[in-house]
Amino acid sequence: MKTTHKYTGVLLFMLLLLWMVSCNDFLTEDPKGRMATQTFFSERSDLDASLNALYFIVADAQYANHYTGTNFLAGDDITTHPASNKQSLREHDQFGVSDNNAWMPYLWEQRWKIIKAANFIINNAGRTPEASDEEIKSAIANASYWRAFAYFYLVTTWGPVPVMLEEEINYDAQLQSVEKIYELIIQDLKMAEENCPASYTKAPYARNGMNIAVSQGAVKATMAYVYMAMAGWPLNKGTEYYRLAAEKAKEVIDGVENGTYYYTLLDEYWKVYSWEFNDNNPEVLLGVYYNRDRKSNMSSACDFLQDMKQGGWGDTNGEIKFWKEFPEGPRKEATYFPKIMLSDGKLYDWWYDTDPPSRAVVAPVFMKTVEGAVRGTEFDYSNPSRISSSGEKQHQVIRLSQVYCWYAEAIGRSGQVNTKAIEVLNKVRNRADGKESNIYHSGMTPEELAEAAYNEHGWEIAGYYWGGLASRARDMFRMYRYKDHFEFRKENPLIEVAPGVFRKEGVPVTGAWDDGKMYIPYPYKDVILNPNLKQ
Repeated sequence: MKTTHKYTGVLLFMLLLLWMVSCNDFLTEDPKGRMATQTFFSERSDLDASLNALYFIVADAQYANHYTGTNFLAGDDITTHPASNKQSLREHDQFGVSDNNAWMPYLWEQRWKIIKAANFIINNAGRTPEASDEEIKSAIANASYWRAFAYFYLVTTWGPVPVMLEEEINYDAQLQSVEKIYELIIQDLKMAEENCPASYTKAPYARNGMNIAVSQGAVKATMAYVYMAMAGWPLNKGTEYYRLAAEKAKEVIDGVENGTYYYTLLDEYWKVYSWEFNDNNPEVLLGVYYNRDRKSNMSSACDFLQDMKQGGWGDTNGEIKFWKEFPEGPRKEATYFPKIMLSDGKLYDWWYDTDPPSRAVVAPVFMKTVEGAVRGTEFDYSNPSRISSSGEKQHQVIRLSQVYCWYAEAIGRSGQVNTKAIEVLNKVRNRADGKESNIYHSGMTPEELAEAAYNEHGWEIAGYYWGGLASRARDMFRMYRYKDHFEFRKENPLIEVAPGVFRKEGVPVTGAWDDGKMYIPYPYKDVILNPNLKQ
């Protein structure tokens, strides 16, 4: 009976907290939320229940592209369909998002749900009876991390936003500057760094020898990337912050090498997103885990391949220039489908088309995160069965190969070249090539090293935008490279994809550049409630 009561209580609290944060916007009044604040954390089990609820909300916020990733279509790696029902996606791809974009409010409200759930723990967990100081600090550290994570998303997507640190509702919340928001992010991450363990040993925070909750290594890696973002646009803090980023990334690398952290690169790139390592991937510093009862976005690439039979209408596909410049080798082979299947049931190169054109989309197709027609098997190109959107696929937030790239880039952009940066960047590239190519060397200039690491990172995570900390679009944002990409997409030149075969992007980009395009607008319905959001 006690066990039944415990799990019933956890479920009821999760439902209450979800109700408390599931309003259409973060400005909706919430009397039940105040009641929960006053009465919860009255026994030790409440602490675990609050964390379970937070992770439930994080998982819900990360599960699908329209909840967490449509803004990443601004990157040069990924595009969408030129027609069909993808207008909400196309607006991001075209740098022309409207304030009533149908999908954009999800990006906004899901972050505030995480912040509200995190605030609930940060402000109230300290009074939990019979819980040790270590347990309380760990819970608050986890909540602090996810609050920082959510604000990082907000500040890199919208720029100035309100800062909410309490459960109270403020209809007149003022916008805080980008710098102030970053100060909060760093403050939260430092708290998490100090109090998150290197490894968890007990369920549900550990499973299959992996950290399920936020670990110290994941926090340090996040700090490295946040410092890189602060070094770049729009704060442009430069060399000092690249050095801070390099220091944090190096702490992760040192922890890996001295055994403090268990993380290691998988030996072949195709394994990174494989079902074989879905629940025990030693390369993942932080992932969002799902089970059969939770929604998990497998990959629109699978649907896209199958739907080629009907003419093609998947959410996303690859941009041609990025595909063209992607180095050949096992990593590219594992990133893109080498063939597509058309209505005749035969496999063709993605650029194949009839004359006159008979397909709406002629573009590379990403194949990351796919599973076979039988659960737990790799994808079979000869049997492109539709993949259910419900399942257990882990969404990877940070991988070790990314930390290697961030360290090398930060070293280069701080004006240095050292042997460790060369070593770890070669680890990433050697795996991508499937051989000991060691193409990077100490004779590189700092700028060459930085750009090589920037590109390697882009190729490592190309087309993966389901909740990762650092997408290609976010890299381009901090380096102020949206403008150049915008101008290229406007020109939309033909690109030779095979001898004598030329293709160009199907989604048009028009208009004139202005820096307002670096951000997306605040949702219209929230601007009505809070006039401070008016731009």
